[in-house]
Amino acid sequence: MVICQLKNVTRTFGAHTIFTGLSLEVKHGDRIGLVGRNGEGKTTLLHILAGASEPSAGTIGWRKGLTKGLLEQIPEKSENCTTREVLLEVFEELRAMAQKMTELERTLSTDLSPAKMERVLSEYGRLQEQFGEEGGYEMEANIRRVADGLQIDALLEKRWCSLSGGERTKVGLGRLLLQRPELLLLDEPTNHLDLPALEWLTEWMGQHAGSIVVISHDRAFLDEAVNRIVEIEGGELHEYHTNYSGYVQEREERLFQEFQQYQDQQKKIKKMRDTIKRLKEWANRANPPNDGLHRRAKSMEKALARIEQLKKPLLQRKNVELAFAHLGRSGLDVLALAGVWKSFEERDVLRGVDLTLRYQERVAIVGANGTGKSTIFDLILEKVMPDEGEVRLGSNVSIGYLSQHGTELQDDLTVLEAFRESAALTEGEARGQLARFLFFGHAVFRNVSSLSGGERMRLRLAQLISEKHNVLLLDEPTNHLDIDSKEVLEEALSEFNGTILSISHDRYFLNKLFEVTYWLEGGELERYEGTYAYARSKRKNG
Repeated sequence: MVICQLKNVTRTFGAHTIFTGLSLEVKHGDRIGLVGRNGEGKTTLLHILAGASEPSAGTIGWRKGLTKGLLEQIPEKSENCTTREVLLEVFEELRAMAQKMTELERTLSTDLSPAKMERVLSEYGRLQEQFGEEGGYEMEANIRRVADGLQIDALLEKRWCSLSGGERTKVGLGRLLLQRPELLLLDEPTNHLDLPALEWLTEWMGQHAGSIVVISHDRAFLDEAVNRIVEIEGGELHEYHTNYSGYVQEREERLFQEFQQYQDQQKKIKKMRDTIKRLKEWANRANPPNDGLHRRAKSMEKALARIEQLKKPLLQRKNVELAFAHLGRSGLDVLALAGVWKSFEERDVLRGVDLTLRYQERVAIVGANGTGKSTIFDLILEKVMPDEGEVRLGSNVSIGYLSQHGTELQDDLTVLEAFRESAALTEGEARGQLARFLFFGHAVFRNVSSLSGGERMRLRLAQLISEKHNVLLLDEPTNHLDIDSKEVLEEALSEFNGTILSISHDRYFLNKLFEVTYWLEGGELERYEGTYAYARSKRKNG
């Protein structure tokens, strides 16, 4: 059953056309992953599907009575309300029903005439039955389940004004999941989620009775959570009835087929043009000029004009150009944590942990948020000192550090100034290098403070490459990057000849690059000689 349908939808902003003539059907039970490069209009399309934005042309229709839910980046709520109150708003009708039942209970405790008693009991019974059918008795249980799954249970009694942007977004997601709309529309729901929360959300989506359209750059999530991929590219939609990995393969096959068709058509058009040219030449050489040949040439010109010319498929798109260099090799033993303890406010974050990193190893640290992964990096970088144990660096170690939010950047500098602080280059050379990271023209004069998360990450990667380190410490390096940029980063890291230690929640990234996994939980660190998938399997199966 079709629950939502777009027909020839166009969206423009001023003179800029985002997309034109898009058509799409969403059916009951669909799990759609909406993919495409940043700036292609994915979020705009999602808002149109939600009815939060009107198309500039075309039509959109929903099944009568359809309930829709759109994940807002940061819900607007009273600053003084608690997180629990924000979540309870979902059950406003049920809470009003509970209040009415309480009032009826008070009425029943008073002296009533038999007739009045019968009417009140009847009303109370009706409300009680409706309350139960609509899940009134599971309100608190559902809130606890969602709060525990998304790991926002510690936030339930906190004031809204005290929450960070990431925490508010997680609460907004929890609120939407509690609503259970028939059409669930999610824009990057995996942002700010750690691995346990990601896995919980994937499982929840599999059990959701309605339809889901989700924008995500998390490839493992798309593999597990969706059964249909809709790609938006160059203002056009392409549909694939598969998950993300299947889409990658089918897209390559489609592009190859389209390129073959384009080449065949170009050959046909060239052949027709050559024939038209020869016919005209023969007609003009004849004495007198041959009208029959002229007519044949004109007929072919009309046939050529009627041909709907195929667009040349874009086989290679402009991507960030990454190539990590390293400054000589380090010693065989790169770094080690031995029996390290670290506490904050009487809480033991690390409890006698050991970690070793050897030359050219690719090592990942995984674990839930707040377990102390970034504390390990802070210890290595000497931002904090261990309470017990020691941190040792090997010989000739030069560390390049990438934080997950690009906090190493100075907000008051321009992009060009920030880059030249790391690279001893002339302005012209620096601008040439920045162009490899998609900073063109006047973009190099923008203030760092105005950059998006993805732009900050690209700038920090440009700095890291120019600094030429032999050890890379990467804290969530794929955050804020689109899928194409992630793939370029993975290729560059795979060719890097030094040593890498990374914190990440990106399962695709973890499984592709890292042959050693450290799992941090309860202050203890356990080493697995394998990928994240191997480590998870070992922990699950004992």
